[in-house]
Amino acid sequence: MWLILKREVKNYMKKPLLWCGIAVCVFMIFQNVSPYLNIHYLAEGETIVNDYPDMYQNGDVMDGYVPTEKGLSREMWEERIREIFISELEMDIAGAQSVIDEMKEMDVMTACAHLEEQGFYGGYYEYENTAFHKGTREEINSYIKNKLEHKTFSYYFSRKFADFAGLFMGFFATVLLSVLFMQDMRRNNYELLHTKPVSAGKYVAGKVGGGFVVCLIILAVFNLIFFGLCYASAKNNGFEVCLTDFLLATCFYILPNVLMIVSVYSLISILFKSPLPAVPLLFLYIVYSNMGSRNAKGIYGYYGRPLAIMVRFPGTFFDTAPPPMVLMNQSFLVLAAICIIFLSIQIWKRRRVY
Repeated sequence: MWLILKREVKNYMKKPLLWCGIAVCVFMIFQNVSPYLNIHYLAEGETIVNDYPDMYQNGDVMDGYVPTEKGLSREMWEERIREIFISELEMDIAGAQSVIDEMKEMDVMTACAHLEEQGFYGGYYEYENTAFHKGTREEINSYIKNKLEHKTFSYYFSRKFADFAGLFMGFFATVLLSVLFMQDMRRNNYELLHTKPVSAGKYVAGKVGGGFVVCLIILAVFNLIFFGLCYASAKNNGFEVCLTDFLLATCFYILPNVLMIVSVYSLISILFKSPLPAVPLLFLYIVYSNMGSRNAKGIYGYYGRPLAIMVRFPGTFFDTAPPPMVLMNQSFLVLAAICIIFLSIQIWKRRRVY
């Protein structure tokens, strides 16, 4: 088993595809996480200048936005509705104010239904836009300080790293591992392997282990690069960082996904004597895993899917909560991958030539 594993790792280390893929993935991940490296306490007189609106649903702290308190959010929303009724629906000031007064005792959803009766159907969208507003220097610094009191900067950054590293690693692994069984499934090699004294378990474990270790090496490179960037940025801004945050995020949110991809390749390759049918299947699996859905309130977003091989953190930087029951899902992924590997061993064993 170990000889097969070492051979696969050495073969991959010689492939230009591996190093080109690493370079492309590092660039793509950096493009997505680099804005978070600009987060810092604002100095006296410093402001964040941009052309974004004062209220923005997807605002984040590096753009100068802070969460809006519930009471203030309601006030800003009502003011926005008043403006829309006057400017867009051509209602007079007294009429617009009358609609606002009628909404005072209603909750947001009831108020939105009331607005629809008045001919305006974008009430909830406008309410979501009040979630963040441009903060003052004091508000931004207070918000950052509050969020970093109990968690390190790397705790949040590592989750954003896991978000995009897991996404690009999924596509990269699907392309890279397509050649893992390619040589062995050729007719002459396939028949020769079945006459060798190596057991089915050792063979499959060696191949799967080789592919998994190659992915481990790639993820280790990603971790070192982006931990270094995070450390340099945090050191300049006085934030605390910890390498353990990156390692835990990688272990929990990426490695089970990679193991599942490798195990699917082993099953499809042995079942169809070719790894190629696994490529479109895994791309469809990634699309399924990355699709959004609606929660119990009917709000569309990313809430995770059963046995998904993607874990996304689409919220703001300091709001990086994983999807519900994600650790249970990742545990099931590992269990499912192990079952698939055992099934691959049994299929390989049944096709052995004695």
